[in-house]
Amino acid sequence: MSFFDSEIVQEEVKQLFQDFQNLMQLGQRYGQFDREGKKIFIEQMEELLERQRIFMKRLELSDDFMAQMTIKQLQTQLGGFGLSLTQMFDQMHQTLERMKAEADAER
Repeated sequence: MSFFDSEIVQEEVKQLFQDFQNLMQLGQRYGQFDREGKKIFIEQMEELLERQRIFMKRLELSDDFMAQMTIKQLQTQLGGFGLSLTQMFDQMHQTLERMKAEADAER
């Protein structure tokens, strides 16, 4: 069975995408959130980021051809921006840390 043929993987991809879409829509109103709302949003983004990181690691470790092709395509796309997969996740984490510090500074 292919990596992406697994019902568990399909459900996980669907849920990751859905959660990402929902958070992006919610994030459009981020500036209107109070301090606690911003903290909750940031926590949800951190959780999603960790789930994405784990999924990508599973792809990297898989010997499935399609999983490897997916990783190679992502690496090629990120390489166009001068980033590796690790750097992308690191930058996302740094952005969330800055957002957290800004939210903490609010009174």
